[in-house]
Amino acid sequence: MAKDGSWPERGVVAAPSGGASAVWGECKGSGSKPYLAAVHLDGDGGPAYKCSCPSRKIPCKHALALLALWAQDDVATREEKPEWVGAWLNGRAARRARAESGTPADPAKAAATLQKKEKAVAAGLEELQTWLYDQVEAGLAEAPKHGYAHWDRMARRLMDAKARGAHTLVSQLPAAARGDRWPERMLEQLGLLHLLVSGYRAGDALGERTRGAARARIGIVTSADEVLAGGERVRDTWRVLGLRDIDTPEGDMRARRVWLRGTGTGRTALSLSFARTGQAPATAFRVGTEVTAELAFHPDGHRVVPVGDGGAGQAPPPEGGTVVEALDSFAAVLAEDPWQDAWPVVLDRVAPAHPDGSANGTRWHLVDPTGAALPLADTDPWRLLAVTGGHPATVAAEWSPAHGLTPLTVWDRNGKAVSL
Repeated sequence: MAKDGSWPERGVVAAPSGGASAVWGECKGSGSKPYLAAVHLDGDGGPAYKCSCPSRKIPCKHALALLALWAQDDVATREEKPEWVGAWLNGRAARRARAESGTPADPAKAAATLQKKEKAVAAGLEELQTWLYDQVEAGLAEAPKHGYAHWDRMARRLMDAKARGAHTLVSQLPAAARGDRWPERMLEQLGLLHLLVSGYRAGDALGERTRGAARARIGIVTSADEVLAGGERVRDTWRVLGLRDIDTPEGDMRARRVWLRGTGTGRTALSLSFARTGQAPATAFRVGTEVTAELAFHPDGHRVVPVGDGGAGQAPPPEGGTVVEALDSFAAVLAEDPWQDAWPVVLDRVAPAHPDGSANGTRWHLVDPTGAALPLADTDPWRLLAVTGGHPATVAAEWSPAHGLTPLTVWDRNGKAVSL
């Protein structure tokens, strides 16, 4: 596709300081209209791509072919650029300017939208509270016999009320009513929902982070512009502990969680990015590196929005701790965010093992030098064993009481980070 004849229209947008700022082109396709492709070479966090083709791959083959032509000096600088290229670059420049200045796009419109959503959410949570009382008053003995329609009616009402996070929690109740020890799981889920409603109603009486966590769990999400405008900002050298890709509860998107730790502040930060199912979410962070940058924190005190770019470099293994210290750190988080279901921990000198000494019939665990252990979420840690040979190593993982420990990164004997 990187042929001169396939791109009758193409050009380079010059940067003010010289060189190329962007490259664009119109590629002949099978249809009557050409594919419009462009690459912003000096975008935040690396190149940014745009193409009118339906491919889910980023960058697509048209963007790669355009870059190949440019690398071969087959794309000349042009003073004029098409309107669609200018609109795309101007939009990116405007978002970048807002991020640097901390000014939201339209404060009045944002406030009106939020007020409308708050009213709808309050009405939905009022119904949820009554519904929760009804479930407990009727007793839970029949919960496993209820069909999905019993739970789905309340879930749909919460979606209509724009409480998407609460909708997701209610949608998970049928699964809680299955399997062993279902009464404990069901009571825990109903209790967390009740706590969520109470937390939202408490409003400013809660601590700032707990209030932010409650609103985020319900579905009132603070936009990146608002975070950049008024969020807490922390500058540090952030070490990238690990990343994990998960499907969203609705199944239509894929989320990437990247966990960071400040080397000076000890602060934990979560960078989230999303992509359509089948695509890999993009992120500016790479496992095993550290970046000196300023991050703007969401009201919950964990999720962040990067403020500009920072210089990245290789990092040594992070400082780890024992299993007890890892559980203590998770307990401290739960004190502020009772709905937190996953948290990063770094364990020092841990090795995979089975409680009965065999590889059959029981879950794998990670055991620290004190003999304390945490169960793994998966039963086959073969990649971890392949890197360590079964020897103790530093491991960064996500801990979830419901699912267990999910290893994210392991550092080998040479101090090299291996993403799992």
